[in-house]
Amino acid sequence: MIERTVLEYLQTELSVPVYMEVPENPPVDFVLLEKTGSSKTNRIHRATFAVQSWAGSLLAAAERNEQVKKAMEGLADLDEVSACRLNADYNFTDPTTKHYRYQAVFDLVFY
Repeated sequence: MIERTVLEYLQTELSVPVYMEVPENPPVDFVLLEKTGSSKTNRIHRATFAVQSWAGSLLAAAERNEQVKKAMEGLADLDEVSACRLNADYNFTDPTTKHYRYQAVFDLVFY
């Protein structure tokens, strides 16, 4: 299951907690992982992941986002992942709650 692979990989590569859903009492700094779509053609699997970097300031969220992007570059070194490409990244701060976060979107090809 690619969600488990990406989650466990990021948990070992990043210095903050990584979750698949926002915890009831979240820490100030954490990363949120979400698979937003997938497809399969000729036994080749593809998936799109949104990775949110939450932090106590906009600058900290941007810095965490850079760490996420660097970590995700190494995902293709795993045997089950053949490609990981950054699709886009941007400020994703929630204007109503003022939770600072950045989001990076990645396209993966895997077996």
